[in-house]
Amino acid sequence: PSGSGQAAAAMSGAAGCQGGGGGGGDGYRGPRWRRLWKLLALGLLSASSVLAAAPGAGAMSKEEKRRLGNQVLEMFDHAYSNYMEHAYPADELMPLTCRGRVRGQEPSRGDVDDALGKFSLTLIDTLDTLVVLNKTKEFEEAVKKVIKDVNLDNDVVVSVFETNIRVLGGLLGGHSVAIMLKDKGEYMQWYNGELLHMAKELGYKLLPAFNTTSGLPYPRVNLKFGVRHPEARTGTETDTCTACAGTLILEFAALSRFTGTSIFEEYARKALDFIWEKRQRSSNLVGVTINIHTGDWVRKDSGVGAGIDSYYEYLLKAYVLLGDDSFLERFNTHYDAIMRYISQPPLLLDVHIHKPMLNARTWMDSLLAFFPGLQVLKGDIRPAIETHEMLYQVIKKHNFLPEAFTTDFRVHWAQHPLRPEFAESTYFLYKATGDPYYLEVGKTLIENLNKYARVPCGFAAMKDVRTGSHEDRMDSFFLAEMFKYLYLLFADKEDMIFDIEDYIFTTEAHLLPLWLSTTNQTVSKKNTTTEYTELDDSNFDWTCPNTQILFPNDPMFAQSIREPLKNVVDKSCPRGISRAEENLGNGPKPPLRARDFMASNPEHLEILKKMGVSLIHLKDGRVQLVQHAVQAASSLDAADGLRFMQEMIELSSQQQKEQQLPPRAVQIVSHPFFGRVVLTAGPAQFGMDLSKHKAGTRGFVATIKPYNGCSEITNPEAVKEKIALMQRGQCMFAEKARNIQKAGAIGGIVIDDNEGSSSDTAPLFQMAGDGKNTDDITIPMLFLFNKEGNIILDAIREYEAVEVLLSDKAKDRDLEMENTDQKLPENDSHKEESEEATSESPHLDAVSEEPEEGENSDVTDPDSLSPAHTDSDSVSIANQDSYVPGTDEASAPEPACTPGESQPQEQKTETESNSKVDWDSKVQPMESILADWNEDIEAFEMMEKDEL
Repeated sequence: PSGSGQAAAAMSGAAGCQGGGGGGGDGYRGPRWRRLWKLLALGLLSASSVLAAAPGAGAMSKEEKRRLGNQVLEMFDHAYSNYMEHAYPADELMPLTCRGRVRGQEPSRGDVDDALGKFSLTLIDTLDTLVVLNKTKEFEEAVKKVIKDVNLDNDVVVSVFETNIRVLGGLLGGHSVAIMLKDKGEYMQWYNGELLHMAKELGYKLLPAFNTTSGLPYPRVNLKFGVRHPEARTGTETDTCTACAGTLILEFAALSRFTGTSIFEEYARKALDFIWEKRQRSSNLVGVTINIHTGDWVRKDSGVGAGIDSYYEYLLKAYVLLGDDSFLERFNTHYDAIMRYISQPPLLLDVHIHKPMLNARTWMDSLLAFFPGLQVLKGDIRPAIETHEMLYQVIKKHNFLPEAFTTDFRVHWAQHPLRPEFAESTYFLYKATGDPYYLEVGKTLIENLNKYARVPCGFAAMKDVRTGSHEDRMDSFFLAEMFKYLYLLFADKEDMIFDIEDYIFTTEAHLLPLWLSTTNQTVSKKNTTTEYTELDDSNFDWTCPNTQILFPNDPMFAQSIREPLKNVVDKSCPRGISRAEENLGNGPKPPLRARDFMASNPEHLEILKKMGVSLIHLKDGRVQLVQHAVQAASSLDAADGLRFMQEMIELSSQQQKEQQLPPRAVQIVSHPFFGRVVLTAGPAQFGMDLSKHKAGTRGFVATIKPYNGCSEITNPEAVKEKIALMQRGQCMFAEKARNIQKAGAIGGIVIDDNEGSSSDTAPLFQMAGDGKNTDDITIPMLFLFNKEGNIILDAIREYEAVEVLLSDKAKDRDLEMENTDQKLPENDSHKEESEEATSESPHLDAVSEEPEEGENSDVTDPDSLSPAHTDSDSVSIANQDSYVPGTDEASAPEPACTPGESQPQEQKTETESNSKVDWDSKVQPMESILADWNEDIEAFEMMEKDEL
């Protein structure tokens, strides 16, 4: 999401100033309206200049700003040129393998691939960025390519939401700047509205999705066959997200205003009207997911992040662009509810729409980083500064903003797909306050991108911010938004070839001209909002603030708000005691504690029977515990039984945590990679513990003979003092390690023999021992899936001598070697830090035995929240032998607290409703179970027609 291009003036909140709840009249629109916007901009810039000149403000010099602006241009060139060279006309670049991502030719990534439509997505999404960055010649060439090469009539099912904001928005943004350049008389003189014609064609292809009784669009549409056609392969969906249906009005209204065809704006308005009517009336909040046929809320949690975010954004911006008072009134009504229930400064936490005082989750997703920018547009600066500062502290801790993080700032989902929302809010806060602090924030973003995400063929998304490993993706929004906001942050007015204040940004940062507000007004502007609610005048108090209110004689205004939050992340460490332990400590202790239980003790078995707990011996030697309260001797014994089961689950969880290992990193450090390629690797439960050897193990790689490593190595001279590469299969991992260690190897990498396997689509796992003492193995061993392993093998074929670093997380690049070979951007060195992991991030399985040749390992959808499968030796409860169930990477420990503090770890597993402990299945910690139970029960009691 993004905000108005008129960032400084954006603090007015809207074009027509609303004071004390009064409606903005038509007199504020058109040329006079834009002059008012400009005056407000001048007022804010005046305050900004005072702030920038204040003692201690640390103003950045013009030379430094220009240097950083030029660095942004170089970074954009690196990303854009690699897309054009290696990927075009494909939709996106795969920067690790230097090729294009074509739908159907790569393993499916699920819903993420719905953005790809075989229409050169990245090029279209980048069109107006080229003009913002003063690359007018490249823009002219790009437009010609789009007109000549792009086909919109493809038999592909695409996301209506993504296609609207990226492709339709990209075409309209390209058209907007093309006619601007043509009017200036130097460039695009041949242009005759071709991009607009393509936008109109695409608009008609999206319209079949709106064929519902509610007016809400289907989430997907076939570009060639629509929705209901037998060959469409879509049209059976019943649900869509609120943002998916509510983020259409800017692009569709602009298309109507540009072309004079009103149907597009009418359809988008109808969808917005329906969502507004279906809001929860007592809280004025909307849910995340809605049934497109009935209008019932499917997911009844509400926040400002994923699933809802740009719905709120488009209500406010629709008022700015279209001048319809009802949009502003709706936004202010929602905003009042957001600040009343969701905002818990500096946090923004989801709540239940029917019981808004009840938090729906204890974590936040990274998409909410757009919200401070929207608050700037609204004019509510203090909470914008607070939330932005909290997010910046998370970034300073982890280098990037994880996809999701908990309220105590541990990582919940560890990916970072190079999202631009934080850069967007940074830009708007700088334009609103003029505080040079935000220039320093932007500088940090630039340095981190160059240091951790830059690879030879572009910029790679972070697969795990904890280890610094990469994912083979560079989404189109990275070029469409990130570089636009970063460049504008450091650019002065004279650096621009047009006035950015004449445009509003869409959620994909595409430019739509403000003069559309007075063009082809084919839709009636009847104010329908007050039919639904009586508006509180206080909602409008901040609609049109002046600088005296924002900066009351205090040039250090923004800094005074940030200061209390500087250590909010470092000071917030998870408590060492779990919720289950607290609960257990409050009541009488059970007569038998789980830690004392012995399955072979007849007395213990008799106590279990009294508590209603049955012990079942399985054929493979394992045991299973099941509790039935009705079989207990008394209600007190039943309660003791329940506590015993809770303790047993928690005890297993603790054992699991003690043995689970986080993923490791394989970093290629030799020419021409120099540490810029980081591969996610599975750890081993034996050999050197890389977390205790911070320097890691560095060496050149060599392929062993025999390649499976299951017998004595026949080429020890090639392996000695090197890191051995071998294939998975035919023997135990520990046996391979012993054989290469005997041959003199200093480390080993096992490459999966399952062709095409990848950490992008399969859960990672730990390599377990062979059931014997493995203390004799002293070298580090790591596991790579087939795709990642082939990156190293391909590098050997091309460069022969390939050096890698095996470590617990990515290290600083070898800048000395790199600088002797090539010149890098000036800021390509900075602090090294990583973080915890994601829910979409790889799961860890413990695998003790190698599969037979040809046997495939389990592969799960990386977006799935289901736990990974586990292969382990049988476990006896009596002696509680080692047992390592699968777990999310998110549950791995993170170095967040001071020594001595302990951190509970989160795990997603499953348990049976009858309090059954199945030692053959996944094990879930008690605090997680109780949290799930409590949330379900509360939701069931409080929500209408809710299901557990």
